Amino acid sequence: MIRDIVRDTFFLSQPSVAAERKDVPIAEDLIDTLKANAGRCVGLAANMIGERKCIIAICVGHAYLAMLNPVVVRHAKEQYETSEGCLSLDGERPVKRYAWLEVEYRDLKFKKQRQTFRDFPAEIVQHELDHCAGILI
Repeated sequence: MIRDIVRDTFFLSQPSVAAERKDVPIAEDLIDTLKANAGRCVGLAANMIGERKCIIAICVGHAYLAMLNPVVVRHAKEQYETSEGCLSLDGERPVKRYAWLEVEYRDLKFKKQRQTFRDFPAEIVQHELDHCAGILI
């Protein structure tokens, strides 16, 4: 189901709580909402659709990936500076990001997965993880 995008900064600044197996439908809604906004966004976090759960969805090429309870287990040593926009906020802001990171998460079947992201996909994951932590970018 496609959901409205939350723009309330108070709500968005609250850290998310761990997702459970019963929260998989939220991840599915996140992917539906991401697909509906594909022309203007490449990632979403659950709080952006009104759910304070640690769930993110990203678009890499033509593939959509939902991650429940994603955790960075390794990352590059150095960070680089870039500028990012957000569907929930106006404008762009400067940020520092790692060029690559390895993430553990649960998939839509709630199975544990581990994946490495590089370059722009790594940047997307980091942006959405900030949302889960209540950090506004």
